Amino acid sequence: MQPTMTPAMTPADAHAWFPQFYGNPAICTLAGACRWTISGQIGEETLGDPTKQPTRKVPIDVRHLLDGCTSSCKHAGPLRGAFALDATCLLTLDELTAAMPNAANTAFYLQAQTDGLFVLDIEADCPQGVATDLLRLPGILYSELSMSGHGFHLLMPLPKNFHDFPAAAGKRVLREEHGWYELLLDHWSTFTRQPVPDRIIAHVDAATTAPAFASIEDLYAQLAVNASEGSGASASAVDTAEDMPDIPYSQTILEQTLAGARHQLRDPGDFNHDMSRWEFSVLASLHGWLRTQLRAYSALGIAYSTSDTVWLLYTAALDVIPERPKHSERRNGRPFLLDRAAALVADREARSSSTD
Repeated sequence: MQPTMTPAMTPADAHAWFPQFYGNPAICTLAGACRWTISGQIGEETLGDPTKQPTRKVPIDVRHLLDGCTSSCKHAGPLRGAFALDATCLLTLDELTAAMPNAANTAFYLQAQTDGLFVLDIEADCPQGVATDLLRLPGILYSELSMSGHGFHLLMPLPKNFHDFPAAAGKRVLREEHGWYELLLDHWSTFTRQPVPDRIIAHVDAATTAPAFASIEDLYAQLAVNASEGSGASASAVDTAEDMPDIPYSQTILEQTLAGARHQLRDPGDFNHDMSRWEFSVLASLHGWLRTQLRAYSALGIAYSTSDTVWLLYTAALDVIPERPKHSERRNGRPFLLDRAAALVADREARSSSTD
C-alpha cells in the first residue's frame, strides 16, 4: 500500500504522501515523544527446520539500524527488535521521517495514561455490523486502515471514566471476548497511514440503527467490567537477587517440574499468537507443578523463599519459552521474564493468603 514514487515525488516529500497522518492534530501531539520506529521482519524463515528462529514482525531498534547504515545505503543495516522504550532504540516522528522517509509504516509505543490517548484496534475478522458501530463512535481523532486492509486503527481520547475501573486501568490491552477488537493502552501500535476509503465512510454515515456504543466511555466500561480482577499484588514487591541463589535440590526440582508441565503447555495459537499472553500461561502452568515439588521438599524441613520460587520459575521458563527481543528489556531492574515470573508468584501468593 506504499505509494509509488514518481520523478516529482522524492523522499523529501514524505509528509505529502500521507497528509491526513502527518497533519493530524492527535498524531502531532504524539510526534515529539521519543517512542517511534518502524515495524519489520526479523529472524529467518524456518523452512521446516525447527532449530531456526522463525521470522516475525516486531518494532525495530531503529537507532541500531541507522547506525549500521553506510552513507551510500540509507536503508540497509542490521535488524533487531527494540528492547528499550526511549532514545536508546527509538526516535521522534520527525527524526524517523527524516531518516526513513519511504518506510512502509511507523510504529509507536503508546502509553495511554501519559499520552491521554488510546488506540482501538479493530481486527479484520470483526463482523461488519460491529465494525460499523465502532467507526460511528463520537470523538475519533484519527482513523486508518490496518495492515491487512480489512481492519481499522482508531486513535481516541482517554475516556473520562478511565480511572473508574482500577483493574482495567492497569492493563496493557483490553480485548473483546471474541478477539474482534481491542483497546491498546500501554502497547505498540503500527500505523499504516492509509486513510479509510470514502466508500466505507459513506457506509458508516448511512447507518440508521442505534449504535451498540453511545460513547467512548460506554465502550470502555463494557470492556473494563470484564477485566479480570487481580490480587493487587505487584511484581515490584518481590525482591530477587542479581543472580540465582544456591537453592537446595534446585536441579531435581526443575527437572521434575518440566517433566510434569510439558505435556499440558498450551500452544501460542490458542492465544492468537499473542506471545505475552502465551508466556504468562506457560509461567502459570510451570508454577502449578513447581509448587507441588516445593511442597514435597518443604515437608522435609527445607524452607524456600519467595525469591527462590521466582528464580526456579524463571529458570524453568527459559527452558520452554523461545527467546524474543522483548526479553532483552528490563522491568523493575531485572530481566523481563524474571519480572514476569515475579509478577505471577506475587499474585499467586497474595491470592493464597486471602483464602487462608
